[in-house]
Amino acid sequence: MQRKRYAPGRTGSAARTAVVLALGLGLGAGLTACSSGTPAEDVAVDAKAGQAAAPVAPPGRYRTLFEPCGAVPQATLKDLLPGAAALPDPEREQAYRGSAAVTYDTDRRVGCTWKADTPDASHRLSLDIERVVSYDAAVSDDDRAQEVYVRKQLAAGIPVPATAPPTAPPTAPPTASPTPTGSPSTTGKPTAAGTASGKPPTGSPDPATTGLEPRVLDGLGDVAYVDDVLSTVGASSHQRAVSVVFRTSNVIVTVSYREQTTGSADAPDSAELQEKARNLARQLAERLEE
Repeated sequence: MQRKRYAPGRTGSAARTAVVLALGLGLGAGLTACSSGTPAEDVAVDAKAGQAAAPVAPPGRYRTLFEPCGAVPQATLKDLLPGAAALPDPEREQAYRGSAAVTYDTDRRVGCTWKADTPDASHRLSLDIERVVSYDAAVSDDDRAQEVYVRKQLAAGIPVPATAPPTAPPTAPPTASPTPTGSPSTTGKPTAAGTASGKPPTGSPDPATTGLEPRVLDGLGDVAYVDDVLSTVGASSHQRAVSVVFRTSNVIVTVSYREQTTGSADAPDSAELQEKARNLARQLAERLEE
């Protein structure tokens, strides 16, 4: 395509002539490019711009966390901290109020601890609530939370069951592998009703015969497990620590309940502590569903 050339002086302004000439050259170059074909680099750019963006994993259900110290009803605290009722008023109020954990981001992690002591026993209750966020666009918050949860379960020495196909009927929770008599636990940790030696204290039932061993739990959150460890403190005191951990979407909740007896008092009862910890965990799971 031919264009009319402009000579200086015909427009009456040298500046206007320069602008018109520049525009003419630019348009001419564009037309020349169109007539001669699109360069390879332009094709590459256009093709990349037309590609669909990679799918982004969905975010988790939760964006914030509830205040933990106010999350446990006082009736539940009275049951979990029986020694608090005998404390003087200021101490009793503090026992039920709890102490908030120090965290740097209360939208990501919160916690609270309660305690009450008597001459015969002491009780400790603590909550740890973590909201997991994935910083990988290809990994959802829920999947990242499941990775964190699995690490906790394996650290507790509880095997992670294989994922069953969607059409498979529900199966009973797996139990810990039997350990030969007199042999220590393969995880190297105390058993549910045993000490670090692998032998239950005198008067304590064998967890293998009670069904109270650390295990996977059904009907609590998306996934859950309970851990139970009995140990000896000093010459004659016994301490039992029960933990119930569950995940709901991208939030992981840990309920830790511990009782320590002194002197000649019997070892804390596994069934009682587990039931109390599981009841509280169910209350918290219901709150997350609100």
